[in-house]
Amino acid sequence: MVARMFGELFITLGVVMLLFVSYQLWWTNVQADASADAAGSRLEQQWATQQPVPPGGTAPKPAGAFEPGQGFAILHIPKLDLKYPIAEGTGKQQVLDKGLVGHYTGTAMPSDAAGNFAIAAHRTTHGQPFRKIGQLVPGDKIVVETATTFYTYEVAGGIPETPPTNVGVIQPVPKGSPFTQPGRYITLTTCTPEFSARGRLIQFGKLVGEQPRSQGEPEALSGRQ
Repeated sequence: MVARMFGELFITLGVVMLLFVSYQLWWTNVQADASADAAGSRLEQQWATQQPVPPGGTAPKPAGAFEPGQGFAILHIPKLDLKYPIAEGTGKQQVLDKGLVGHYTGTAMPSDAAGNFAIAAHRTTHGQPFRKIGQLVPGDKIVVETATTFYTYEVAGGIPETPPTNVGVIQPVPKGSPFTQPGRYITLTTCTPEFSARGRLIQFGKLVGEQPRSQGEPEALSGRQ
């Protein structure tokens, strides 16, 4: 009887663990993808209906004045066929677990004259937006789309793994990057190795193009390069 009870207990625990793993690896992706798609659609609809500012009128909310969890841009990485909304902050429940890319509050915005636009996202579970960013190599393009402008960055290097405590990578001139003086940069961060939060995988990029949305998509997205 005791052996049978222990056997049934282990079977039950095994089923519970299997369900938990299925939830983490599959269902969180389903939920997060749906949430991210909805957030992206809301942004695009908002931009499509946004009225130009008349002479003497009030300008739209300035970049950097967004509330935590508020979407304000869309990230495109053509090589990875990646397109995800960017929201303010890097809180798990409010941003990352919803399948969004999070902007490190306090770091630069793409429109700033200089600084580091630092962003983060999950590599596994919850939509896993940054699952494949380790495949990026120097020369690959990253595009950030805002309400008014496309900002095109070029990957310049990265760090395969660094401790989570290494906040130097999100400084205005990111430490560990190829950059040595102020400029307009982007830094992507995510957990590594896969299925672990032991370290952080980093990719660095430098702004190489800026184009109003009224002129259409930049070459990095239109496939002309």
